[in-house]
Amino acid sequence: MRLLRTPVLAITFGLLIGGCASHPPMPGVDHVDLDRFMGDWYVIASIPTPLEKDIYNAVESYELIGPKTVQTTFAFRKGGFDGERKEMKPVGYVKDDGSNALWGMQFIWPIKADYRVVYLDPAYSRTIIGRQKRDFVWIMAREPEIPEHEYAELVSIVKSLGYDTARLIKVPQRREATP
Repeated sequence: MRLLRTPVLAITFGLLIGGCASHPPMPGVDHVDLDRFMGDWYVIASIPTPLEKDIYNAVESYELIGPKTVQTTFAFRKGGFDGERKEMKPVGYVKDDGSNALWGMQFIWPIKADYRVVYLDPAYSRTIIGRQKRDFVWIMAREPEIPEHEYAELVSIVKSLGYDTARLIKVPQRREATP
């Protein structure tokens, strides 16, 4: 019986180790000027979380509420442009002192999800937010639509980070009328 346990343990251990995908570290950008980064970002495309399936007019808004604390409002319509408006309000905590690119995003206390600014253009008009696990990613812009060639360049960056870009879904955007 003892001989049987050793191979079973070895196989189990091997499956556990083999099943754990390890990725090279995903660094953030060299520096994020938090004041410039604040404001509205339209979600152009994403590998969505389960809560983000079938969303329209998704906008992520950031407001600095402390030196390294960011109030986030993620607003979207569910199921169509006329669908129910939904909102999530996680708080972001900047985790690094040098670049301001690595955040912990807290949806539920005490868990802070990995959130990384992995691309940011010099004009602060395009950004890509990624995660070390390479499970979710967001391509965002300051306006609801970007030219197709710019989108293709951003998708290329997402691919270079180790994501399966076949899983990217464009988020339909349409400017909403202001009341």
